[in-house]
Amino acid sequence: MDLFGNVHDKEADYNIPLAERMRPSDPDSFAGQDHLIAPGKPVRTMIEKNEPVSMIFWGPPGVGKTTLALLIARLVNTEFVQLSAVSSGVKDVRAAIEKAEYNLKQKKRKTILFIDEIHRFSKSQQDSLLQSSEKGTVILIGATTENPSFEVISPLLSRSRVFVLEELSKKNFEKIIDNALSKDVLLKEKKIEIEDRDFLIGLASGDARKLLNGLELAVKLTSEDENGIIRLTNEIFKEAFQANYIKYDKNQEEHYNIISAFIKSVRGSDPDAALYWMARMLKGGEDPKFIARRMIVLASEDIGNADPLALTMAVSAFTAIDYIGMPEATLVLSQAAVYLASAPKSNASYLAINKAKEDVENNPAYGVPIHLRNAPTKLMKDLNYGSGYKYPHDFENNFTEQDYLPEEIKDRIYYEPSDNGAEAEMRKRLKKIWNKRK
Repeated sequence: MDLFGNVHDKEADYNIPLAERMRPSDPDSFAGQDHLIAPGKPVRTMIEKNEPVSMIFWGPPGVGKTTLALLIARLVNTEFVQLSAVSSGVKDVRAAIEKAEYNLKQKKRKTILFIDEIHRFSKSQQDSLLQSSEKGTVILIGATTENPSFEVISPLLSRSRVFVLEELSKKNFEKIIDNALSKDVLLKEKKIEIEDRDFLIGLASGDARKLLNGLELAVKLTSEDENGIIRLTNEIFKEAFQANYIKYDKNQEEHYNIISAFIKSVRGSDPDAALYWMARMLKGGEDPKFIARRMIVLASEDIGNADPLALTMAVSAFTAIDYIGMPEATLVLSQAAVYLASAPKSNASYLAINKAKEDVENNPAYGVPIHLRNAPTKLMKDLNYGSGYKYPHDFENNFTEQDYLPEEIKDRIYYEPSDNGAEAEMRKRLKKIWNKRK
């Protein structure tokens, strides 16, 4: 029997992917997302009370966004209409809404409108959903791999609850494999032995759908031995997934080891090592935006004003990746990583803010000197706010010897530029300023 209670045609099951056949029919058989569907958690409570609301499911591929939407639709006894934002337009949305209106008037049943990859809808397409979700004509469930704060229009977000779906753990994947081998209408009749489950889980790159379909293909590629056992080796899995196994678990130690190696290679001015570790991350399924974000931090922390263009390069790389996506984003990441690794290095800005923070944390909150205070009102002017301030542009070389720090710490120097790159010139200029202020 399938998710909606229909009797299986066993022959037809051969044409349905394993990932589709294994969609759970109740919350307890769902793998992962306990923070949403365990007893007492929000989605579970919503189901039990038969009070679904419009929702946005945000999470990486293969963690159960579509499956959870289907499960909700079945258990709250609603009609279910599914659209893909990749292939659907405003016309399709209107047709779905008309169907929902018919279901509500004629069948007295609510309709869940599930939109996969809702972040790919344009603003006008998202706008077309507002009225129907506001009136309750449809219960909208959108699925997205992108941050909905940036990709979903605010009016639609305000009408929906956003639920974050987490990456699946090794334990979750073990449950998925066990269920497939013991409960699937086709696989349960076979004697299947898996040589290395960790290897199989690693190939899935956090995607349950990818794992199940790869497992099914591996079974189809393997003949029974003399004892009637299908022995699934790592080589068979490599062939089924058409990928080389890369040890890179995005949740565990190796993830942190490799990103650490990448950052230290850039900091150490070794572009070749940086490219190698980046390639390892990408092969392991790392989000390219994660790599780009780390480079933005690195550009300020480890390069800073030694090459002010480094931060511009890193931010531009992040923006370009957002525009073009993979696999072309690899070229952008490569260019940025090589530039940052080859740039002169300085952590002077990083050290400077830490020194300033230390003073703020360990000293009283010193008052702002009178000459630096703002005087927007007559009372403030009468109190001499701003009195004695010297406008630097009125002086030679746009400089005056007035102090800008509180009197108690007026001689502090936090930022000491290095002798590398553009900071060398900054250092010369600031030295002259330091000497004049002494």
